[in-house]
Amino acid sequence: MSVKDVVAKRFMTLCQERKIKLNELANKSGVTPSTAYSMMDNSRRDISITTIKKFCDGLEITLGDFFSTPEFDNLEQEIK
Repeated sequence: MSVKDVVAKRFMTLCQERKIKLNELANKSGVTPSTAYSMMDNSRRDISITTIKKFCDGLEITLGDFFSTPEFDNLEQEIK
């Protein structure tokens, strides 16, 4: 699984836990809904740390909270 896939999955999990839709998270985060939905698009490769931070702000969590999961800890090395 790629870093971008894990990021997208993490945001979806957080939305489900809070019972909000991705569109609502975008609005709370000051991000356009199209940006939120493009993050979920498998053909899009990257997501900026600035966008991740905005979504975290909308969820009222820190970047540390966001990235402190086994899924991020277990990602394979990018440099081979």
